[in-house]
Amino acid sequence: MKATYIKNTVLIAVIFFLASCKKYLEEVPNNSLPTESSITDVSTARAAIIGTYDRLQGYYASNYPTLGTITTDNVIFNGTLSEYLQLDQNAVPTDNVITVAAYQNIYKTINSANSVITYVPGVTDPLLTAAEKNKILGEAYFIRALSFFDLARGWGGIQLQLKPTTDLTVLKGIKRSTLDQTYDQVLADLVKAEELLPEDATTRNRAQKSTARALRARLHLYRKQWADAEKYATLVINNTKYSLVKPYKSFFTAPFQSAESVFELAYSVNDRNSYWNLWYPSSAGGQFTLKPSDALVAKLNNPAIGGTRNALIAGSGATVYGVLYNTTSTSTDPSYLIRIAELYLIRAEARAQQNNLTGSAGDLNAIRKRADVPETTAVTQADLIKAIEDENGIEFAFEAHRWFDLVRTERAAVVLGLTNKNYWLFPIPYSDVLSDPDVTQNPGY
Repeated sequence: MKATYIKNTVLIAVIFFLASCKKYLEEVPNNSLPTESSITDVSTARAAIIGTYDRLQGYYASNYPTLGTITTDNVIFNGTLSEYLQLDQNAVPTDNVITVAAYQNIYKTINSANSVITYVPGVTDPLLTAAEKNKILGEAYFIRALSFFDLARGWGGIQLQLKPTTDLTVLKGIKRSTLDQTYDQVLADLVKAEELLPEDATTRNRAQKSTARALRARLHLYRKQWADAEKYATLVINNTKYSLVKPYKSFFTAPFQSAESVFELAYSVNDRNSYWNLWYPSSAGGQFTLKPSDALVAKLNNPAIGGTRNALIAGSGATVYGVLYNTTSTSTDPSYLIRIAELYLIRAEARAQQNNLTGSAGDLNAIRKRADVPETTAVTQADLIKAIEDENGIEFAFEAHRWFDLVRTERAAVVLGLTNKNYWLFPIPYSDVLSDPDVTQNPGY
């Protein structure tokens, strides 16, 4: 939310060439256009929402998933760069380049979504039908909801930027909201997104009604609203478009967009997902900065725990590495944001919290059955909740879940030894605190 964002342009190159050429008395930079004059017709509206997805891809291609993995017991630091070591040791300074990049890139995504939300309704091009306009707006509301949610679970209550930063006055006076206020805004955006988005189509890399419902289930879980979490998870599970695919590894091998996927971000050879590079050893062309912990490797190789999920690792000895990514030559693996497996485990946890132990065990066992591991032996509420936590840690071993799950359940102290709750949140970037008097730092930093 800084001055660096003021000249936000949405898919600058595309819009520049699509926008009609007009003559102005004042000089306009030849490499950018202000959003209020660039979203003017059907072509630029479409380009704007694609640009917003591109922003989302940017922070999910490396920085944000790293925050959810290297900070936990599943993944250890195996490289030379201090920014990763700081995260691994949960000793993060305010200028850690990974947290700074994630935080600022999420706000850039929000700003891009705000531009769509603000300017697309005013487009009068007859080629932009009401249905397509609603779809574009629904996608923008969903992306903004996801971005606010990702900020909230990483940094706590944050500044709710709801207008595009076309000038400095837009940034003034926006104080940090509470966590509940931030989550309230996420919910409001998701309600609007579900209203505007179309019913589900075949694609899985664009937001649809079920995508909004799935994120809403996750939001209610974080807020401990168990009945609502169960309700929205069930809406997605009951959609025949989604199912647990078998074998486990088939969802993360080409062709992508399997029935497992509720929402994934697609990449191409011209727009690559290079996150795999952090996992693979140099012999396979990677940096091998992120490494599965010995404890995780043992669990994945245990037939009664990991089952077929041992496909997530390869190599031996000191060179065991994660293989969630398989197209290293082209870097076109998607980022998996929501899988149907998550909805089963959300519902399992919500049911356990409501003392529906039979239903909870049934959902948990659906995940275990897909991985060819025995049914759970947990029978009490406490044991089921712990079993669901453990299952999440295996099922999403290299996806951005484990850290945020341990923080939301307040288990980070027991599992990670991180007893100071101040460090359950990441620091606000030092540069943002210096440049904006309305930004306050998280306690302990």
